[in-house]
Amino acid sequence: MRRDVPLRRSLLLRLLAVSVLVSVCSVAATAWLAVRTTAVAIREERGQALADDTRIYDRLLGYAARHPRWDGVGPTVRALARETGHRIVITGDGRRIADSEPAPDLPYRPPDKATAVIDPLAVSPDLLPDSASDRIDPRAVGPFRLSEDERTRLRGAARRQAECLRTVLGQEMTVAESPSGRPRVESGASRVPESPLCASTTLDSRTPTEARALSALTVLVNTCLSRRHAAAVKLTLDDHGTPRIEPLPGPRSQPLPAPPSGSPQEPPSGPRDGGSADGPLVASCLASGRAQQLGPYVAPTAALYVTSPGRSATTFFDLSAGNRARIAGGAVLVLLVTVTATTLAGLRLVRPLRALTEAARRMAEGEPGARVAVTGNDELGRLTSAFNAMSRRRDQLEAVRKDMVSDVAHELRTPLSNIRGWLEGAQDGVVPQGDLLVSSLLEEALHLQHLIDDLRDLSAADAGELRLNLVEVDIADLLAHTATAHHAAAENAGVTLRAETPGDRVAVEADQVRLHQAVGNLVANALRHTPSGGVVSLRARRDGDEVLIEVADTGSGIAAEDLPHVFDRFWRADKSRSRRTGGSGLGLSIVRKLVQAHGGTVSASSALGEGSVFTIRLPRAPLPPAADGAGGRVTDRPAAR
Repeated sequence: MRRDVPLRRSLLLRLLAVSVLVSVCSVAATAWLAVRTTAVAIREERGQALADDTRIYDRLLGYAARHPRWDGVGPTVRALARETGHRIVITGDGRRIADSEPAPDLPYRPPDKATAVIDPLAVSPDLLPDSASDRIDPRAVGPFRLSEDERTRLRGAARRQAECLRTVLGQEMTVAESPSGRPRVESGASRVPESPLCASTTLDSRTPTEARALSALTVLVNTCLSRRHAAAVKLTLDDHGTPRIEPLPGPRSQPLPAPPSGSPQEPPSGPRDGGSADGPLVASCLASGRAQQLGPYVAPTAALYVTSPGRSATTFFDLSAGNRARIAGGAVLVLLVTVTATTLAGLRLVRPLRALTEAARRMAEGEPGARVAVTGNDELGRLTSAFNAMSRRRDQLEAVRKDMVSDVAHELRTPLSNIRGWLEGAQDGVVPQGDLLVSSLLEEALHLQHLIDDLRDLSAADAGELRLNLVEVDIADLLAHTATAHHAAAENAGVTLRAETPGDRVAVEADQVRLHQAVGNLVANALRHTPSGGVVSLRARRDGDEVLIEVADTGSGIAAEDLPHVFDRFWRADKSRSRRTGGSGLGLSIVRKLVQAHGGTVSASSALGEGSVFTIRLPRAPLPPAADGAGGRVTDRPAAR
């Protein structure tokens, strides 16, 4: 009974839902990209403004570090305004110090928050993150600024040292000057190598200006330390002329004398020996001492305002009401187009699927020959072709199944009928009870047992329950034993049976009983189809990583159209042959299953009137080990179906 698919599970509805979801995501992604691009443009504008602010702040900070007053900053402010395109205003003590665009008639109303505070003794780490740890601008040197005579004398000594080092070391040397005016010799390397030949006492010694300033700074720092009951320190200058601390010789734990009477006292902030050269207390005193010493030499603190009255953030898109309406209209249009296209495509997709569903339903109800018309070569067309092939294969398998059931019933009925006939004859007194009766019944029972054993082996192989006891099998011994086992049958048939063993040893890892059974079935089949006077040959040889076992006969041969069916169950080339003369029809099927269980293949080649050759190919490499058995390895490797 046909049942319609619920609407919520309809493929067409799901396609529509997916398309709508994709459209909504696309519109949302487009809107997000537009907003994101707007934000990027704003960030770029802000980044440029920050770069301009940093540039302006650094220039004005350098001016404040070198001048004690702001009187002459006007030209610098106007030059910076022309370079950056901003209005620059400096205010201090409630008055406007400098303005790049002054308006005499209008009072200046500064913004609520200043762009920055200009103080050479407290540099802003936000605008200049690489500033010194004590936040003092290195251009603020104050009393450490050398006189012109000292600069001239040191500059000459530095040039002479640079020339000497250039001659001795073979490196290019340059003379650089620190903010205080002290020159130093530099090279392309990170550090100038020292050379006793080029030592300069003039450069290594302090000038009178530096000595006075350093002495005054030492007093300030040690006074600060004494208030905190810390040990005194000694100051020196580094290569850039910046004061740094050296520990005093002698015990560090000895405190300084108490400050003079009337001096402010402060409680100790740590242990008495806490003023180490790199401790926070000493660094704090050094920073405060430098700030106190440099205060009279730098400009007073001022507020900086940088504005851009003629500029705004440049963006190509904003979320105005008009733009929001355009986004909504575009989204609706995209959704309409998507739904229409998806509906048309979905109808075209669902139609063949419904036909496939109907055919599958008919097949499930047992209707033979369920087919669907192929309408194209796309994925659905290929699916339809695969379905038709499956339907044909199912019909073929169903026919084979029916034939197999009929064949099995016939094969079982024949020996059972014979047994019943012999027994009824004996009961009626027609057949004498004696050796003849027992021999006939035994023969029929053996035939019946052989058929049952064959069916059992095939069933085990199909179910994947065929277990193999793997050992190393010598192929020459296997062929010799097989020939010996069938020697009597060959003599009775008038057929010559010979085993052609290879010259060198050929071995495989296999179940010896099962492999002997497979080769024996091929030999028995060859003997049945070889007339008297013919020859059946067993051969073995290597072929790369495989071992080939061939069973060749000079019998009647097999027609080309029958070769694909020789390994089918209950198939016989001569339909007139009975089970007594033609076997059960399962021997070659068992051979194929046994060989496949060993990871090999079996094939047949033949020509009518000339004979046939059956070839078994087995891998030489050992099979994967499983549980250890008696004398070998047991594997559950199933035969291929």
